[in-house]
Amino acid sequence: MPKLFIDNREVEVNKGATILDAAGKLGIEIPTICFLKDYKPSTSCMVCVVKVEGVASLVPACGTVAAEGMRVESSSELVYQARKAALELLLSDHLGDCLGPCQVICPAGMNIPLMIRQIAAGNLRDAIETVKRDIALPAVLGRICPKPCERGCRRGVYDEPVSICLLKRYVADVDLQSAKPYMPSCKSTNGKRVAIVGAGPAGLAGAYYLQQAGFSCTVFDEQEKPGGMLQYGVPEQELERDVLDKEIDLIEKLNVKFKNGIRIGTDLSMDDLRKDFDAVFVAIGQVKANDAELFGLEEGGKGIKIDGKTYQTNVPGVFAGGDAVHKRKLTVRAVADGKEAAVSIGQYLSGQTVTGAVKEFNTRIGKLQNGEMEKFLISCDKAGRLEPAEKDGAFTDNEASKEAIRCLHCDCRKADVCKLKQYSQGYEAKANRYKNQRRIFTQELQHPDIIYEAGKCIDCGLCVETAARAGEELGLTFVGRGFDVRVAVPFDRSIAQALKHSGQQCVNTCPTGALAFKK
Repeated sequence: MPKLFIDNREVEVNKGATILDAAGKLGIEIPTICFLKDYKPSTSCMVCVVKVEGVASLVPACGTVAAEGMRVESSSELVYQARKAALELLLSDHLGDCLGPCQVICPAGMNIPLMIRQIAAGNLRDAIETVKRDIALPAVLGRICPKPCERGCRRGVYDEPVSICLLKRYVADVDLQSAKPYMPSCKSTNGKRVAIVGAGPAGLAGAYYLQQAGFSCTVFDEQEKPGGMLQYGVPEQELERDVLDKEIDLIEKLNVKFKNGIRIGTDLSMDDLRKDFDAVFVAIGQVKANDAELFGLEEGGKGIKIDGKTYQTNVPGVFAGGDAVHKRKLTVRAVADGKEAAVSIGQYLSGQTVTGAVKEFNTRIGKLQNGEMEKFLISCDKAGRLEPAEKDGAFTDNEASKEAIRCLHCDCRKADVCKLKQYSQGYEAKANRYKNQRRIFTQELQHPDIIYEAGKCIDCGLCVETAARAGEELGLTFVGRGFDVRVAVPFDRSIAQALKHSGQQCVNTCPTGALAFKK
């Protein structure tokens, strides 16, 4: 049984074990994409490379047998950069959007394509959970949002964008009118208290997400009712106040405390808040003369000066967001600020380094080439944009279902589990580091349950072996040569004919979104 050292830690393994096996025994994580336990290593992705003393080049940990006395480096800067380069080479040949263009342009980063699929499937409870993961006031925004997401909708290139905002409103309204509206689970209170100054969209959103994370929130506002400019600035015909009040009521039911009719700087000072609370979030809306000075905060060109990534002000433990820091006057931006500031406040109160919300890794197809739009259209309804028949401008159940199936589903169905995306995020890989002439977009949709997108395939061969192990008569194989090699169905047959029995297994073994479930 050979003994070796990985990062100066000794480990003994069985004869024939690999460096990857040895690292696992020590609890050292080495990234792998093309490797799967009990499958023959293909060593194609080179993301698992390590440095072995005395060996000139880096070696793949998944396919290198451990030897007596071997000394291995798994976490040096040289290894890190080599893995990052391997990821960037894989990305240079990758064709697909991790996130739908609509989600990318949404200030709150809501997973719009997932919501639309859930609506189309009639899973409205799942849909409202998806929406509220990123938007605390969806019924409000469904009425007054300027719809930046629809400007990003790829369907608009063909005819008109999907009515994303109305679909969001539909989901939120159905939930509000139900016997038991959706309530997110909250962690047990951790003893930390946050004062939120301002009960407008940013303050409400901040309270919504902080309370879920276990922090006790108290919202102070100078007006008699919470809502800020939503309550006192938006015309009633644009936003019915009972809708606003119902969404605020759901936030209050999370045990958020509201103290109305209290002006910070007059009735209470910022020093009072800092003494009584562990953190403060200033969300007072547009800053008036002397407001920043009254709060003891530094003022910038657009309002209270903050770190743009963390929402921290110049005063320790005090954060600010919404129109108090910028003059965009977009409610969706204010709601997004509240959500993102909650992340930073949570980090601060947990004793972590305050780095702010993580920007999700994404690759983009970009501008479509001739004929590619038609390939997207295969999987959706080609009818034009639907306008609500009701006078109040809201979708009926039938209208919402019809509009939902217009979505092109530009996003990756496996973005949450794609190893290429996960490791690219962790290694801060750049999707466009190595420019390459991109492939032509293709989708194979003949299978009743799964989709195959060759542009996302990294040619690891796991699906080829999985299909063979399942005894598929046709299965999958490699076609082409050199850089043009691709996984495909033999004899130009369909994916449905190739994977009659092993579709689910192949999706589960595929490390990227190349093979994914339709639903």
